Amino acid sequence: MSTTSSPTPTSGPVRVLVVGCGVIGKHHGIVLTRHPSFEVVGLVDPVAERAAAVAQAVVDEGGTAPQEYTDLETALAAGGADLAAICTPSGMHVDQAEQALARGLHVVIEKPLDVTVSKSARFTRLAAEAAERGQVVSVISQHRFDPGAVVVRRTLDEGGFGTLTSALASMSWYRSQGYYDSGDWRGTWELDGGGAVMNQGVHTVDLLRWFLGRPVEVFAHVAQLAHERVEVEDTATATVRFESGALATIFCTTAAYPGLTTRVQVHGTRGSAIIDNDELRYLHVGDGEVADNLRAAKVTGNQAEAALGDEFAGSRNEPDKFVAGHLRQYDDIAAAISEGRAPLVGAEDALLSQALVRSIYVSAALGQAVQVQDVLDGRHDDVEPVVPGATPATVGVPA
Repeated sequence: MSTTSSPTPTSGPVRVLVVGCGVIGKHHGIVLTRHPSFEVVGLVDPVAERAAAVAQAVVDEGGTAPQEYTDLETALAAGGADLAAICTPSGMHVDQAEQALARGLHVVIEKPLDVTVSKSARFTRLAAEAAERGQVVSVISQHRFDPGAVVVRRTLDEGGFGTLTSALASMSWYRSQGYYDSGDWRGTWELDGGGAVMNQGVHTVDLLRWFLGRPVEVFAHVAQLAHERVEVEDTATATVRFESGALATIFCTTAAYPGLTTRVQVHGTRGSAIIDNDELRYLHVGDGEVADNLRAAKVTGNQAEAALGDEFAGSRNEPDKFVAGHLRQYDDIAAAISEGRAPLVGAEDALLSQALVRSIYVSAALGQAVQVQDVLDGRHDDVEPVVPGATPATVGVPA
């Protein structure tokens, strides 16, 4: 591998190498082709048919057919890219991101950062060094850019909720047995890094942490109640104490047939907010009155202006809204590259959210409360997750 170099400025669109051509890789290919600041120039996947399918999707969106590669090192050696979008199974994220950084590329990693906190912590340090060379590193947390989430965060920053007291993050989804059987890496600790919390619920947990700040202590239970031949949990509950003193509950499941919504509630001494399925359903701020109708948001001033945006009621159940979420984050990434600044979601943000998830697994395994800082410091790296009802799975290299 060549020595690290600074990214080469380009006058045209940022040229992107999409690494991993599964469902999320195809999604990134479509989003990047639609975005005027980016151009997909290369695709990497060991299965040629998958790369070809994403190449066709890029062409269908009006882009030029990208070059196809079966391995990352060959693609990096060929040059011609400014940014690598890492869309492979979670356990491969950091290793591949490090390869791209060493070649001088900017890096975007699809959630989560990786499957182990120790690897992610190491990468966070490398990302900070890369930033000093002008390289941008961002991890996808597209729901931080949802209009409703932006309104809640702005209200928090302005003190509109008063003293934060409590919050709820819940995800009631359903995944069939066929979903887990569709790839031998699915539902494994090695490459999925966890189940309902890490794989499906991480965005909801990330929003909770973004709203409430730094988590301090976690107590959790996990179980596998509705699936088989899967190592990880399909149901989890946890209570969290934050640095501010606020308390929160986390609930994540992939065993809620037929699949319901995600919800984040934030409560304080002067107001509350409810985001349900990415929509801001309720906001009451700072006037001491009681609202009787939770189906209508009560907003004024800047909040009202933001809330009335044309994507305010977007839902992840609508495919175009899923594209819109990633487009909004890529707006920030494009600006970070052109302006030479840090992105709004960096590696350290992703590390803290990952540490919160890992703390849930450690607490459940130990049967006791866990300090999040201990997890960050590596004091529980040797703790193996224990999931009642789970069965060992045989994992191979993902197809």
